[in-house]
Amino acid sequence: MFKKLFGIKEKQTEDTLVAPLTGKVVALEDVPDPTFAQKMMGDGIAIEPIEGVVVSPVNGEIVQFFHTKHAIGIKSEAGTEILIHVGLETVGMKGEGFEGHVEVGDKVSAGDKLLSFDLDLIKEKAASTITPIIITNSDKIETLNKRAATEAIKGETALLSLSLKTT
Repeated sequence: MFKKLFGIKEKQTEDTLVAPLTGKVVALEDVPDPTFAQKMMGDGIAIEPIEGVVVSPVNGEIVQFFHTKHAIGIKSEAGTEILIHVGLETVGMKGEGFEGHVEVGDKVSAGDKLLSFDLDLIKEKAASTITPIIITNSDKIETLNKRAATEAIKGETALLSLSLKTT
């Protein structure tokens, strides 16, 4: 109301996320975990990886890196907050099979290597290798366009494009 009353318009900031992994693109609604499928953490997309390397989907900063190395948070230069959660129920692996290549506070460019993981070990010890890529500040999204289900190449394939609301 205040913004309308005083003629303050929200401006939009554009952002594009490239695939952080190589593999098959999966709709978030098809992820076999209700936390992700029901978008409780935010909207996004997922990838069924065919190799164990995660790269940055954007230019930005590492804002969170779980001690178990199964999940990493990035804030893009445009302000998009992204969570990459490698596999489902991988927290129970307690870091086994994961190797980090960045730390909180590091500046990264799209395509920079963030972490690597043992794909076969995840297949053996976790519920799934499907990796959700979540926009955790989805409440700030004005528009979100997702790539149709297909194959993705890490650091190359544009997965999501969005506009963020900012004042």
